[in-house]
Amino acid sequence: MFAEHRLPNHQSLTLLARGLFTSLFFLSGVTHFTNIPYYVSLMHEAIPFRVFWTLSSGVVELVGAAMILFNWRPRLGGWLLVIFLIPVTIVVHGYEMLYADGEAMRAVQQAHFLKGFALIGAALFITQVGAGHRSAPEAAQRTD
Repeated sequence: MFAEHRLPNHQSLTLLARGLFTSLFFLSGVTHFTNIPYYVSLMHEAIPFRVFWTLSSGVVELVGAAMILFNWRPRLGGWLLVIFLIPVTIVVHGYEMLYADGEAMRAVQQAHFLKGFALIGAALFITQVGAGHRSAPEAAQRTD
């Protein structure tokens, strides 16, 4: 029988996992500031204050990702990403998936929509279990 306790469980893998997970949010968060017109164009015209929402979501992405990457209040960082991902997944990608012109664009938006739900699941998981290994003194002082 295969013993689960024999699977790799190392601090470097935890750091790699945090880096891989947060890399998407860092890149996206930065581009929310460097390519504002693109992100504004993703939102339906009926949404008010689209530039404000673009900039706010960039901040939320960057802060949430940094909290997870550096393992500083990672559960709160996970909640920030959930708060970001739910409206983006539904309002942007869900709408575009339903109303996009052409099958190819609909398929792209469906992929983004499904990716959004997977990321929501991963972020929710972080809200419940944190982001991995802590040193002994950090674990003793943990309050989140």
